[in-house]
Amino acid sequence: MTVEGAEALRAELNHRKNQLRQEISRQIGEAREHGDLRENAEYHAAKEVQGLNEARIRDIEGKLSEAQIIDISRIPPGEKVIFGVTVRLLDVESDETVTYKIVGEDEADLKVAKISVTSPVARALIGKLVGDAVSVQTPSGLREYEIDAVEHI
Repeated sequence: MTVEGAEALRAELNHRKNQLRQEISRQIGEAREHGDLRENAEYHAAKEVQGLNEARIRDIEGKLSEAQIIDISRIPPGEKVIFGVTVRLLDVESDETVTYKIVGEDEADLKVAKISVTSPVARALIGKLVGDAVSVQTPSGLREYEIDAVEHI
């Protein structure tokens, strides 16, 4: 996991423990005031939200306790593709450039150009050097890329 990914999980954990727990507790209290709990849909809905929140808290705590956090800025820059680097690729067929940051599974978000280290593209790139060509099987077919740059940002 990258440093920024760990920070994002810690922020979510803090929010869930400190703000969300109190809000859910308040909702449960309000629902209790409506009377018979056996037929109180608001109460049951709030209890379900509470259960989901507590499950997510446990999930985040588990991930953070087992995570190996990699600070790419502390690794000397080079031309080799490793976990945490930002890679600029040239699509050989279309001549278009794409840029991806290789991150942990929980951090992956294609909308912001972060791909999981376990994705087909990342697996094809890991260990390669600037100038190397890689072929990747994508849903739209076989794509060939040339590694244009590797940045430690």
